[in-house]
Amino acid sequence: MDDIRPKLPPKPERFMNILRQHIRKQGLSYRTEQTYTHWIKRFIHFNRLKHPAGMGPAEVETFLTHLAVHDLCASNTQRVALNAIAYLYKQFLGKDIPDLDFTIAKRQRRLPVVYSREEVATVLSHLQGVFRLQIELMYGSGLRSAELLSLRIKDVDFSSNNIFVRGGKGNKDRTTLLSQGIIQDLQRQVKYVSLLHQQDLLTGYGLVYLPDALDRKYPRAAKQLAWQYLFPANTISKCPRSGIYRRHHIHSSTLTRQVNSAVRKAGINKPARCHAFRHSFATHLLEAGYDLRTIQELLGHSDINTTEIYTHVVNRGNKGVLSPSDRLRSINKIKETGANYFNGALG
Repeated sequence: MDDIRPKLPPKPERFMNILRQHIRKQGLSYRTEQTYTHWIKRFIHFNRLKHPAGMGPAEVETFLTHLAVHDLCASNTQRVALNAIAYLYKQFLGKDIPDLDFTIAKRQRRLPVVYSREEVATVLSHLQGVFRLQIELMYGSGLRSAELLSLRIKDVDFSSNNIFVRGGKGNKDRTTLLSQGIIQDLQRQVKYVSLLHQQDLLTGYGLVYLPDALDRKYPRAAKQLAWQYLFPANTISKCPRSGIYRRHHIHSSTLTRQVNSAVRKAGINKPARCHAFRHSFATHLLEAGYDLRTIQELLGHSDINTTEIYTHVVNRGNKGVLSPSDRLRSINKIKETGANYFNGALG
């Protein structure tokens, strides 16, 4: 249950707990809380546990330069670290930070890992049961791994063929399409979850974690089937926030291991990543002629520049673009054919 915020003391005294409480009062997502606290801890340890209130621009500049020069971090990583430290001083400590002078990390635009349609089919052939269904859902709907695992029964709308993504990246909601080919398998999964939930209720369990204090607003919702995870874990575990024993969703590492094994068995010489199926979803839609704006909405990108990265990995073979090398080979082949014809005629 590492995606559930741990409970804080009513009156926290330790610095990091006070910072976490401030972040939660600002309504930031748990992922943002984890990211900010990680980089603020690194900043403090880099400066030998000196309190941030006793530091200023000089320490910030030295830390950011160290990330770029010695740690060779990417520009996005350095920017995230800067955002965390800026929040620490401006929002939490109420101190202005002047213009900083530090070495900016080199911007490296990495192309996404994309599997071809044949490679996706081969990987799926090496997956079974719920893991195959999960990857089919990621590839068919363009879901992130965290979005997939956070799906509840109520988020799959079979009548409109929509999947509702709640609190995705940036804490935004969106809808994406539901593949027709997996509807029957999803309906069977819902029936399985229903039977599992009935069994949990009979044994004195059946509660599920609800975010944003929804358990106080809707006291009975935690026991309703609609709120149960679409892909529940095999065991019941203790919630780090409330101490209540609940059935959470499958851990992300479980799916990652299955994908690693399937890609290796498929003999695909590309990195084995769950996120590659989301990249493949976007790339194959682009190859099929769908516009970037539609793909942007399905993926939930706030900036279309993020979606444009897929134009660099799209298969151009079906777009009428012929490599000069292929054209040269075709000319040589025509010459060879003509020479053979005349040689045969003369012979």
